[in-house]
Amino acid sequence: MKKILLGFSLMMSCLCGQAQNSPVLTIEGGQVKGVSAEIPGVYVYKGIPYAAPPIGDLRWKEPQPVVAWKGVKMADKFGHPGYQAVHYPGGYTSEWGYGDESPYSEDCLYLNVWTKAPGNASKKLPVALWIHGGGFREGWGSEPEFDGQEWANKDVVLVSINYRLGIFGFMTHPELSAESPHRVSGNYGILDQIQSLKWIKENIAQFGGDPNNVTIFGQSAGAGSVRTICESPLARGLFHKAVIMSGGGIDVPAKDGEAAKSATPTNRFFTYNPTLQESELATKKVMDWAGLTDLKKLRQAATEVMYTVGHFYNQVTKEDVFLQGRPIVDGYVSMQSFDKATRDGSLADVPYMIGYTLNDMGNMAPGIAEFCKVRQSKGGKAWAYEFARPLPDDGSRPEVTNRLRGAFHSSDLWFVFKSLKHCWRPWTKGDWDLSEKMLTAWTNFAKYSDPNGKQGGEWTPCTEQNPNFMLFKLDANDVEKSEMGAPIKPQSGRPFLITRTHE
Repeated sequence: MKKILLGFSLMMSCLCGQAQNSPVLTIEGGQVKGVSAEIPGVYVYKGIPYAAPPIGDLRWKEPQPVVAWKGVKMADKFGHPGYQAVHYPGGYTSEWGYGDESPYSEDCLYLNVWTKAPGNASKKLPVALWIHGGGFREGWGSEPEFDGQEWANKDVVLVSINYRLGIFGFMTHPELSAESPHRVSGNYGILDQIQSLKWIKENIAQFGGDPNNVTIFGQSAGAGSVRTICESPLARGLFHKAVIMSGGGIDVPAKDGEAAKSATPTNRFFTYNPTLQESELATKKVMDWAGLTDLKKLRQAATEVMYTVGHFYNQVTKEDVFLQGRPIVDGYVSMQSFDKATRDGSLADVPYMIGYTLNDMGNMAPGIAEFCKVRQSKGGKAWAYEFARPLPDDGSRPEVTNRLRGAFHSSDLWFVFKSLKHCWRPWTKGDWDLSEKMLTAWTNFAKYSDPNGKQGGEWTPCTEQNPNFMLFKLDANDVEKSEMGAPIKPQSGRPFLITRTHE
């Protein structure tokens, strides 16, 4: 009995010691105290507000200053994700482990920080801002695959955010544009992301981070956000490197007798690009039909009403009106397309990493190679990659469809964050080794602007002369069967360079 009590006392003492070792930090809005992560020496500060809640009169307005709080805020719980559809078991829900998040809410402007040096402003660790994907309509920065403690353990301060989604993050309307000092509407979700960069600029030193060494990275819609931020004049000077994951490249010019090769998947979500005025008129048509005829009514409408009004309009009228739910070229946040900015040299002049997965949303390789070639012509560097590890499947999840087989869209996320332990899949030692290599490459890029590290290495930038993609695949010693039953052939023993032809 004495031994049990002694063990309990030691355990409580250890826990109390961990709590004491998490320093109280003074940041914009007040004081915060984090908690210990699972990795010794790493701390996480969860659910920190980086702007005022965008609700009530602040719905569809640019982010406003943080509302101050009294006392010490315990940053031990993740904040609300942006409002979105309920996720049921099956498909991506089973893959990413939805269910443990805070309730969805319009009050969603929260961020999380993982660090090894809280309170040590002189440490000046590199900083990485993660922008989650989800089609600009779902997702959140604290999904289990985005666990940031392995990044922090590599001496990078990792920040993840939630931002406004769907109609709350991107709706345009003539009256919203009229009230804006810039005469525009929409792009509120992008403005949230830029606001988080401003927050990093002012506050990250408290967490041991260097505000002058910030990398932005995102996947899918998060990659689309990175593309928009890299073009936006509002974000200049707030970041210094960018990683675009499964967000495509730029269009490849047509050859004689051929059509141009698109840099993005060919579906309406990506290809329909209305002007600001066209988008405003479409929104007004739907809202007038619903009786939401002025800004007062629009801002007083229930969250659920605003979320579903477009769907009901199309169901009842049998029309197909598109309510803006993603970034738009508005002349304020975004001046022109990513493609045009890349080609005319107005894109942010920073190092880039850009890539895709083997079974992604279409073949992104040609557009990525074209982007790298144009960046080279402007004196810049871009490293390209392909993730080609088919994810293992033991058959325990019958709801997993073909959409989640192979090296599918988003399958690389477990590896970039080395968060495999949160996933149900039967990983091999080779998967853990591959994840370590990818984590090291991504954090090296954040530290040194080179995925190889300070001394350089075999992963060379992708150029017109040498269109090399780093291929991330299993180690030679991990020969096993894929989820489709076909043997995976041995590779070189480590991730290696491949040269693709992009015809």
